[in-house]
Amino acid sequence: MADHGVTLGEVLFALAWNVRGNPAQSSFVSAAERLLGLPLPLEPNTSTRSAGKTVLWLGPRSWLLVAGPALRRNEFDVTRTALNTAGGALFDVSSSYVGWMMAGARAARALNRSCPLDLHPSAFPAGRCAQSVLGHINALLYKVDERPAFIVMVARSLAVDAWGDLCASAGTEGYRVVPPSAFDAAARSID
Repeated sequence: MADHGVTLGEVLFALAWNVRGNPAQSSFVSAAERLLGLPLPLEPNTSTRSAGKTVLWLGPRSWLLVAGPALRRNEFDVTRTALNTAGGALFDVSSSYVGWMMAGARAARALNRSCPLDLHPSAFPAGRCAQSVLGHINALLYKVDERPAFIVMVARSLAVDAWGDLCASAGTEGYRVVPPSAFDAAARSID
C-alpha cells in the first residue's frame, strides 16, 4: 500500500457571508456577535469557531463567516438588515468560494511548495487564518486545530487551477483523496 503523507478532500459549506463593519463601534461588534452567534475575531489573522460555524478575519473591517448546515440560508435577509441597522454590512458570497482540506503529517510541507506562508505550528498555530497565494492564485488558508490540517479556500472560478496546484504540491509526499465533507465535519474529523 502507498504511503500517504497527505490527505486531500473537498470541503463543502452551506454558506459563506462577508461581514463588514467598524470594530471600534461597539454597537456593531455586539450586534454581530448576537446575530452570528460567536464573536468577531478582532486580532489580525485569527478566527473564532463554534457550533458548525467559523468566522475568519480578512482585514481590519472585514470577516468571513463560513458555516456548515448550522445556519440556514433564509436567515441572511434578517441578519443583513440587523447588521445594517448596527452600522455594518453583510454580503452573501456562498457561491463565490470552493474549499479543500489538506491534512496529514506532511501537509504543511506540501502546501509550502506553492504557498509562501510559514506554516510551522509556532508561526501558524491552531485558529490562524491568512490570505496568501497558492501558486498564482489568491487563497485563504485556515488552520483548524493542533493537527496538521489546513482548509484552503479560493474563488470558484479558479477551482481547477487550485486543485491542480494542491495535487502537484502533495504529489511528492504521496497523497490520497477522500470524499467531500461538510465544513464543520471536516474541521472536526479529517485525519
